[in-house]
Amino acid sequence: MKNSDVTRGPIQLPGNADLTGREGFLLKVTSNSGAANFALIAAITDDANYICESGNVSGAYSQAAPLTPEQNVRAKLKGTCVPGDRLVLADPSNAGDEGKLRKLPATSGTYTVLAVAEETGVDGQLVLARPSRIGTVIVS
Repeated sequence: MKNSDVTRGPIQLPGNADLTGREGFLLKVTSNSGAANFALIAAITDDANYICESGNVSGAYSQAAPLTPEQNVRAKLKGTCVPGDRLVLADPSNAGDEGKLRKLPATSGTYTVLAVAEETGVDGQLVLARPSRIGTVIVS
C-alpha cells in the first residue's frame, strides 16, 4: 500500500518558535535543515494550513490539526465578527497577532479567506469557524 505511512488528523512537529499559549492560532509548516517544523505566520500571504492544539517551547513538539471543511475549529480572533463573516489572517507585523484570524477588512488589499465565522466573536476569543478556502479576495 502506498499510503501506509501517512497520518490522518493532528500531527506533532517541533516548533521553530515558542508556541506556548498559541492554541487556536494558525500555523504553517517550514523546513529546518530538511525536517518539518511548525512556524508562526510571517505574512498574510503565508499558507496557514494548521491550527495549534497544544503549543510548546521552541524546538519541542507541538500538536496541530490540518484545516479542513469537514470540521469546525476554534480560532483566536483579532477584532470582532458575526456569523457568516469571511475570516482572513490578521496582520502578523503586530506582535502577538501571528496566526490570529480577523474578518475580511474593508482596507484595500489582497486577502485569502481561510474560514467563515459560525458565531459572534469578540477580540481575543476562540471563535467557532468553519475552514473554507474560498480563495483570494481583492478589496479596492
